Formats: sequence, structure tokens, C-alpha cells
Amino acid sequence: MRPIRVTVTGVAVSVPIPMDYVASVFNVGVGCVISATATYTVEHTFDDIWSASFTPGSATWFPNSGLTAKVANADGNYAFPVTAIRLNVSASTGSVTMTLIQAAPGSV
Repeated sequence: MRPIRVTVTGVAVSVPIPMDYVASVFNVGVGCVISATATYTVEHTFDDIWSASFTPGSATWFPNSGLTAKVANADGNYAFPVTAIRLNVSASTGSVTMTLIQAAPGSV
């Protein structure tokens, strides 16, 4: 999978980024870079994002245990499947950019 980047400016939540949760190798690398000062959390869901009734606001979002309430550039990963990942910025004077890279099927 090509890198996917999403930037959140100010206090806001990004759109959910769908993951290929049925891939034989799921591994996802996550990197977050802040432009000024910010507090952010990377979150994931197990909800069916392809359901016609799915709305990000009513989904159940879980914080990534290694990327919660961060105030500096940070990286982490997902070793087990989730259906989507998003960036939640709770305080900011600039922007936060999250990059996701998922392993290609059959790459390991």
C-alpha cells in the first residue's frame, strides 16, 4: 500500500482511513509530525465502516496505547487488524500530519 497522509489543522478529527483488515499480513506503520504545538491521539475502530449505517461520530473508537495524548512527533504500529484509523487532535496551534503505511499482501 502506498503511504496515506492526513493532516488535521487546529482541534479536529480526521476522516477515518480504511485498512485492508483481511490482508494475510496486516502490519501498519504510523508516524505523526506536528508543525507547532499539539496534543493528539491515534485511534482505531473495529466497526463495519462499509455499512450503510456507519457514521464516524457514532462509531466506537479506541486509542492506540502507544500514541495517546502525544505532544511531540511520534511513531507506532498496528500488528493486528482494525477496520479504520483516524487522527484526533484535542489541542493545537498548528497542524498534525499522520502517515500510514500498510504492508503489502505477501510481503512477508
